[in-house]
Amino acid sequence: MKSSSNLKTLLLNIDHKGYPAYKSTKGSYQFPTYRFTIDHVQGDPFAAPSKVSIEIDGSTAGFPKNTWDTAYKRIALCDHLLRLFGKSLEKYSFKAKGSGKSGLIAVSRCGQEILERTACSIDSDDGAVSVHFEIGFPANGRTINARELIKILFDFLPKCVNQSLIYQNIDAKALEKTIFLSEDQHYIRKQLPILGLTAFVADGSILPRQSGVSQRPLKNATPFQSPVQHRVTLELPHYGTITGMGIPKGITLIVGGGYHGKSTLLKALELGVYHHIAGDGREYVITDDTAMKIRAEDGRSIKNTDISMFINNLPNGKDTVHFSTDDASGSTSQAGNIIEAIEAGTNLFLIDEDTSATNFMIRDELMQRVVNRENEPITPFIERVRDLYNIQGISSIIVAGSSGSYFHVADHILQMDQYVPKDITVFAKKEAAAFPAIMLPKDSGKKPSFERIFTPNPMLKKERRLKMKASGKDAFSINKETIDIRYLEQIADSEQTAALGYCLLYIQLHLMNGKKTVQQLVDELFALINQKGLAVILDSNYVRSGLAMPRKQEIYGAINRYRKL
Repeated sequence: MKSSSNLKTLLLNIDHKGYPAYKSTKGSYQFPTYRFTIDHVQGDPFAAPSKVSIEIDGSTAGFPKNTWDTAYKRIALCDHLLRLFGKSLEKYSFKAKGSGKSGLIAVSRCGQEILERTACSIDSDDGAVSVHFEIGFPANGRTINARELIKILFDFLPKCVNQSLIYQNIDAKALEKTIFLSEDQHYIRKQLPILGLTAFVADGSILPRQSGVSQRPLKNATPFQSPVQHRVTLELPHYGTITGMGIPKGITLIVGGGYHGKSTLLKALELGVYHHIAGDGREYVITDDTAMKIRAEDGRSIKNTDISMFINNLPNGKDTVHFSTDDASGSTSQAGNIIEAIEAGTNLFLIDEDTSATNFMIRDELMQRVVNRENEPITPFIERVRDLYNIQGISSIIVAGSSGSYFHVADHILQMDQYVPKDITVFAKKEAAAFPAIMLPKDSGKKPSFERIFTPNPMLKKERRLKMKASGKDAFSINKETIDIRYLEQIADSEQTAALGYCLLYIQLHLMNGKKTVQQLVDELFALINQKGLAVILDSNYVRSGLAMPRKQEIYGAINRYRKL
């Protein structure tokens, strides 16, 4: 371990030399309160910034053990520190002069959700803090400007570290509120199965967002108010008494006129699989964390998936027990998405009829009479939704704006009226009694088989260099193959997309052997991540600053959409 003075001397010696001389700085250096490591040096000032990291031992960082003694509190603490550190860095980013990305200082930018990220970690044994981030090493043209980098490393950075990563220097009350909130959220999540609920939406929550490009709460929005029939009271460890709407297990229908908040409620439930920061408006919206948003996805690839529960007796004689296609229709894609969600272990389907295939969701009584069942290969979801719950224990929350047929099969019916839910179950059931119910099939639909075994893309191990690139939340590419995940709508952050890409690479290169099922592969990967951390999926250290933990369900989703397997 070299001292910080060694680094300063080295920088002065390479000042005004060609940019490649920066490579000699790679290594670790001891500063007064932390170890600073240069993990990767950028090739030139216009390339991606250099990757660096800081490690502060537990006694120096000084965070009380009750802020990191459980996994969920460690995630909340790391999120809190990343936000503080990011704000500190913003004050100094690009204050150093130079060409290209010279002077850039940046760390992972956190959104409204609290996610486990490789950018910050807390050692579970002694509370040591590690932070990975980026610095654009300064240059004039392609000539090293070492004095500007010295300004960053010896003036700006120590101030940022001491202000935001040392317990005695931060706002202890604000941190306490963050940890208390995480404990309250964790408590609600643990209470859901005990109370027989799939989700909880607190009274006073603000569900609408500012816009399609901003996840911040909408100002002056109507606060959420639970209907009396579904009001649940909880005693949280820190918040105390809280009331809200508990959505029971079973089949729940959400109806109402356009622009009254049906999809807004569903979107809040979709992202309720994550904890949210204070002030988000949805911090007490908690959903079963296995919940999957299900939709039609025309054109997606499906491989060896048993969709026979919904699709059978195709006119071309195509096998639906081992169904494969490179260009799925609306109905076959939605059937595939449901079966894959079951394979991934979901306990709750979230469905909006606006993004569903109509012929997959419903066949009304008249259509059943005109088109004989024997001539229709699709068994619609409405005919399976009850058995999915009764037999497999999978609940459904369905937004419906035009089809009343689900009134017959729903356990609970909520009407959204100007963003306020009302329970209309009794009234809707009474009205539905005047209309003929659909005819249900005699068979209950056998449980699908999950014995799928994939083999890796044979070209991967032949490639000299493997390149993974994330494109926001919509896609990632492995070399020249793009995996479209835009319809995995519960991905909250582009760093989760990047992690999905590296997970898929790791599975193919290290776990996939042509003998393990998809479930075995994903379980093995998660066991490894739980033991060694998310960074275990990386073959190199320098990219550690840009990954966020995806759910198991999204890893299944990425595997299922990779056409080269």
